[in-house]
Amino acid sequence: MNVEQIQMQEVELALKVPFRTHQGTVHSRKLIIVKAIDREGRVGYGEVTAFETPFYTAETNDTAWYLIKEILLPSLDLPSILHPEDFANAVSSIQGHPMAKAGVEGALWDLFAKQSGKSLKNLIGGTRETVKAGAVLSLSSSLEQDIKQLKQEGYQRFKLKVKKGEERELIEAVQAIDPELPIMIDANGQYTEADIEHVQSLDDANLLMIEQPFRAGDFYLHRSLQAKMVTPICLDESIMSAEDAIQAIRLKSGSIINIKISRVGGLSAALRIHDYCKQHNVPVWCGGMVESGISKAHNIALASLEQFTIPGDLSGSSRYFEKDLVSPLLEVVNGEMIVPQGDGIGVNVDEEYMEKQTIRSFTFEVYS
Repeated sequence: MNVEQIQMQEVELALKVPFRTHQGTVHSRKLIIVKAIDREGRVGYGEVTAFETPFYTAETNDTAWYLIKEILLPSLDLPSILHPEDFANAVSSIQGHPMAKAGVEGALWDLFAKQSGKSLKNLIGGTRETVKAGAVLSLSSSLEQDIKQLKQEGYQRFKLKVKKGEERELIEAVQAIDPELPIMIDANGQYTEADIEHVQSLDDANLLMIEQPFRAGDFYLHRSLQAKMVTPICLDESIMSAEDAIQAIRLKSGSIINIKISRVGGLSAALRIHDYCKQHNVPVWCGGMVESGISKAHNIALASLEQFTIPGDLSGSSRYFEKDLVSPLLEVVNGEMIVPQGDGIGVNVDEEYMEKQTIRSFTFEVYS
């Protein structure tokens, strides 16, 4: 691939509104942008979507920065990387840190697609020209207006971020506004074995799915719950690798898989999961991480694959950020997002704006 440089820039992007989870509230988003630059000056872009604190997974921006700068790049024989999948094999001896790996691998995938003169979608065998988008709702005074606005924009699936004990209140509030709204809930692993009956009680709520009820990796509890419920159980944080997805499907720990490129260690692993799920008729959808248009473009290319039959967390660029890093903006039109057709991820990165938002940077010279 003739990579001469790997660059990292940590940027901070202002959010239009705070992003709330059951663990806390985020007012701005720090992201690490990775650039792979070849001898001809072509640039591939990837993104590390870890958070500042380890509330989603154990990784943080700081751990990813250290891992890439001090361990991954110095130990990597980049001249031997002829295809992005070679990278996944080359770093397999480094345990964990999937988001850090995914950021670097993403830059290589984008660069390789550009070198091949293909869109990332076409390179990986995507079949869709557009992908369906989903949105996230929270209990607020503007809930009715939020639903009305999102429906007008055509969003086709609505995720409710819930707190244990308050699920029914939010579900009923939404259904009182629109009984036919296609909704799911995301628990982010809040429940324990003692809560099984409580979660079961939601089986009559007409939900599309319940996402990640128990802690990551507890395939037994998820299997036990799924066996007792009609509502599909979707696994998110439990799927940290292709091997996790294979195990979950074999154990029948859930009925749906949420594939996040960053969480599983990169696009190569995401493609393996997609293909295995396709072979076993397991529906998948593409998860998001409150990310810039760089990562979003990678996700949209992935979601163009055949087995992505459920609308994903693919909201438009303008929904979260005051200003995104890319143009044209990736927006939802009539509930769908157009898959970029240009070479690579198919978007232009505003380098000047990215430089203004940069907190720290690092350059690794491959041939120094």
